[in-house]
Amino acid sequence: MPTLEVKEPPVFNLPNQLTFGRLLLGIVLFVLIHFHEWYWSLAVFTLAAITDYFDGYFARKHNVVSTLGRNLDPLVDKVVICGAFIFLVAIKDSGLTPWMATVVVARELVITSLRSYLENQSVTFGAEFLGKIKMVLQCAVLIAVFACLAHEEYGWLTWVRDVVIHAMLAATALSGLQYLWRAFLIYRKA
Repeated sequence: MPTLEVKEPPVFNLPNQLTFGRLLLGIVLFVLIHFHEWYWSLAVFTLAAITDYFDGYFARKHNVVSTLGRNLDPLVDKVVICGAFIFLVAIKDSGLTPWMATVVVARELVITSLRSYLENQSVTFGAEFLGKIKMVLQCAVLIAVFACLAHEEYGWLTWVRDVVIHAMLAATALSGLQYLWRAFLIYRKA
């Protein structure tokens, strides 16, 4: 019986170009944070978040989902998000503390490693709904932090930022536990 060869889309397709662009935007973002350019940080991060949405949209719409894209897209997301949290911890009025950044980075490293291991074992281990909520809240936190730093005179923004930070931390921890539980159940069945 002949085997069917699955053809990979070209590496330099639009979704992968958007992903590479997001990585470059992340580097620009880190420089902007370092120089306390809050309006520009807000604009660059928002653009990066938009490219995250559109790379997946175009990959599905035009059927150009590739192995490179499936692996690179979440990795770039982690670099941009975790890098921004790490850079912002050093900023006095960011509202972020080292333990908060540690929760975010640790969850991302553990779950990414677990997902990679399981998928190498031919186990599908895609994103869960709570994981997607976590990503939206992480983006919302960064937008709120940049907005607060840009508009220190609006005290209500600080309250909004703090509420979103705590909601994000809860979603980050819960989604990490959800993935760990799922992995446990997979191995229990094996």
